[in-house]
Amino acid sequence: MNRRFGPTAREPAAPLWWGSIGLRLLTMLFAVGAVLLYHDQYRRPRLAWLVLGVMVVWTVLTTLVYSREALRWRWWWFVVADVAVTCGLMLTSPWILNRTQLTGADPLITTVWVTGVPAAAGTRFGAGGGALAGVLVGAATAITRQQFNVDVARDSFLLIATGLLIGISASTARKSAAVLAEALRTEAATAERERLARSIHDSVLQVLARVRRRGAELGGEAAELATLAGEQEIALRALVTSEPTSTSTGWTDLRAALQLLSSSKVQVATPAGEVRLPAHTTAELVAVAREALSNVDKHAGDSAKAWVLLEDLGDEVVLTVRDDGPGIDEGRLAAAEAAGHLGVARSMRGRVADLGGTISLETAPGQGTEWEVRVPKPERRAR
Repeated sequence: MNRRFGPTAREPAAPLWWGSIGLRLLTMLFAVGAVLLYHDQYRRPRLAWLVLGVMVVWTVLTTLVYSREALRWRWWWFVVADVAVTCGLMLTSPWILNRTQLTGADPLITTVWVTGVPAAAGTRFGAGGGALAGVLVGAATAITRQQFNVDVARDSFLLIATGLLIGISASTARKSAAVLAEALRTEAATAERERLARSIHDSVLQVLARVRRRGAELGGEAAELATLAGEQEIALRALVTSEPTSTSTGWTDLRAALQLLSSSKVQVATPAGEVRLPAHTTAELVAVAREALSNVDKHAGDSAKAWVLLEDLGDEVVLTVRDDGPGIDEGRLAAAEAAGHLGVARSMRGRVADLGGTISLETAPGQGTEWEVRVPKPERRAR
């Protein structure tokens, strides 16, 4: 759970772990005081002291485990064992307390010490785990008391609420830490990119720009080299000015990935902000755009230009690839499909279908072609 923080990274919910430790220590003192107060009234005082000793040992053990810095040392099975041990110790109360104490308002042998369990479970597993631990401890209380009255219901409600609220706080702390870590990584990557961009601008880009200008002046074969230099200059500028596309969370920026397709013949228009999608979705949409542009190179002629447009509509993204080529004559697509010559188009449709989206083609003689891809955006959850 939350392995992205690393095996030795400080757990974002560490303050809550220390809070659960403090709660357990304080309630342990209360339990000691309760045994001293009711010692003479117990049916089996020696058993009461034995159970109290086990509670002290378990408190020390949980303190050692829960005080570790890294989350990986707070084993999930140990927290489950914590719930089991606490409920087990509580269930010894019928052999210790007399009948009047057991059915009355006197505390069980574990008293309020049990509140440490939903606190620890909520910190480890989140709101659901904390609430479940509260339910189990509350059920153990009802079984021990052999009744479910207002007092038992009140205690159970407080245990469930404790686990639920602490679990929500722990989950929020981890999500906030993940967002902050991602922002810091992006900032560091952007700073490094800017440094490289300055370095490249002072060397490679200036050379390419000079070759492009001088080749255009000379004409002939030099002009062809100038065109190639110009394309490489545009591609390199797009590379060093675009934001990092990938993150450690498995989500990538489709906007930045598409900007790398820009060239002297391809213009890319994207939203100002990031368009985050799962890495697989981004890769497939970029592949679709590349295939559409490949079709432009093959069939639209050397002078044709293309435009790639990305729109973020909130619940879906729309990717449009349009060119100003000669278009496709009516009936030509049907004939090509019958002859089995639509491999690229089938590949594009297959990729989009796998993403749960739709793809459409609009074309006419003399009006170019336009592919429109619509793909739903999956809900992004912090893990």
